Amino acid sequence: MSDLQLQIDGRTVKAEAGQTLLEAARGAGIEIPTLCHHEQLAPYGGCRLCIVEAEQGGRTQIVASCVTPAEDGAVVRTRTDKVDRIRRTLVELLMAHAPHAPQLEALAEELGAEAGRYEQDPMFCVHCGLCVRYCAEVKGHCAVGFIDRGMRKEISFIPQIAAEVCDDCKECFPLCPTSYLQAAYVLTESLALRGRG
Repeated sequence: MSDLQLQIDGRTVKAEAGQTLLEAARGAGIEIPTLCHHEQLAPYGGCRLCIVEAEQGGRTQIVASCVTPAEDGAVVRTRTDKVDRIRRTLVELLMAHAPHAPQLEALAEELGAEAGRYEQDPMFCVHCGLCVRYCAEVKGHCAVGFIDRGMRKEISFIPQIAAEVCDDCKECFPLCPTSYLQAAYVLTESLALRGRG
């Protein structure tokens, strides 16, 4: 049973208590772009592409819809000039790291983002965390994780665990919005096999 009623892009939307703004919008057929969100995983809010303008409790602010609870009476706008401008900048920054990622290219076309606006640093990982979180939360293996921090942060397979579980799994591969995950695994696999020989 729906406990809440809110406005999203001028439409009255019903939501259940505990749902996020993203869940409420998608439940009503209103699409909000995401890169780090997955239905099987805990909300993360890392990519910030799901930002919306939300008026809740008398305050209007830009929030990540995947981690913001829906509130009764909230007024949400998913596409304003400000939201689009921020999303466009986020996509341009992400494309500096993964210039040919299909999801980013599609978002760039939709938002009018310029692929070469920021200096290219093609590390290919966009830090969405899908592989890390899926392996830990769904599979319970923790075979891949983040190492280092800030701009130096990257994903890495844990060779001892990956050698045991990844070859028969690889469920994280299709989640990756870039080609980096597969490349990181191939490297880990070659190092692990070399270490065993």
